[in-house]
Amino acid sequence: MARKGAKSRAKARNRRSTRTKARARADRLRAANADLKKQLADALEQQTATSEVLSVISGSPGKLQPVFDAMLENALRICEAKFGMLFRIDPDGIDPVAMLNLPSALDEYLRQRERRKPQPGSDLDILCKSKQVVHTVDMLETSRTAPPAKLGGARTQLAVPMLKNDGLVGAIVIYRQEVRPFSEKQIDLVRNFAAQAVIAIENTRLLNELRESLQQQTATSEVLSVISSSPGELQPVFQAILKNATRICEAKFGSMYIYEGGAFRFVAQRRGTHPRSTSPASVRYPTGTCRHHKAGESGRRHQNGAFLRLTRSICRLCR
Repeated sequence: MARKGAKSRAKARNRRSTRTKARARADRLRAANADLKKQLADALEQQTATSEVLSVISGSPGKLQPVFDAMLENALRICEAKFGMLFRIDPDGIDPVAMLNLPSALDEYLRQRERRKPQPGSDLDILCKSKQVVHTVDMLETSRTAPPAKLGGARTQLAVPMLKNDGLVGAIVIYRQEVRPFSEKQIDLVRNFAAQAVIAIENTRLLNELRESLQQQTATSEVLSVISSSPGELQPVFQAILKNATRICEAKFGSMYIYEGGAFRFVAQRRGTHPRSTSPASVRYPTGTCRHHKAGESGRRHQNGAFLRLTRSICRLCR
């Protein structure tokens, strides 16, 4: 009887042990299944965000602001960040071109701040010099006086460079207001957004150059058409030239002068009356530096060179 009782107790212990192991395996399987579901959900969310950004890029040809806004919005949402900024960077300094959810004090500071280079030793300065990701776990330990920490309450920061052929063109910077490092997957996602931003910038540049070239060719063709249809008449030609010049250069109004007899003679106007006289033929300027040359130099400095190239074309047509 004693042996039978011992055997029964042993069998009971074995059954309990088997059930315990089975429950443990089931728990591990459930945990693994939950982890796989979370990874799948994260991957789908990242793919959806990438798809949204690409959709904005394709739907906004030549426009960068909607692209920057969409990238920043998705980066904040997926990376669980509180606020962020997207900067354009060149040798002259940094410019925040997109900002989202900034605390009011930080937002006001950035909007009043003039364009300048990053403060030496700051996280952005480190990014500009290294062209590498800067991941600051606690800004109060390393960048306590930085505006995002001082005015925005930022604690953890992620700054990702936007690189084109190893050249720095911008950065995406996102912040958390608690100490919580970003994961490698989140960092990779922001890297992906940064790469897409560079592609969008380059596509926009090429598209705008193409549009500019087509506009100039169309303007030249229109002027040549007026010349061929108005033999011996200069006034329609001057008006056509001035019309296209003001349109392509996005000018409010314009004037055209002919240099002859040691002075400039006013011959055409567009959208406005000449300030000196209502009689164009009576306006003359003494000999001096060519006004076309001055206007062209100003255009080269302030309007990306389009004005200078168009002015040269106009001058050739006038000869």
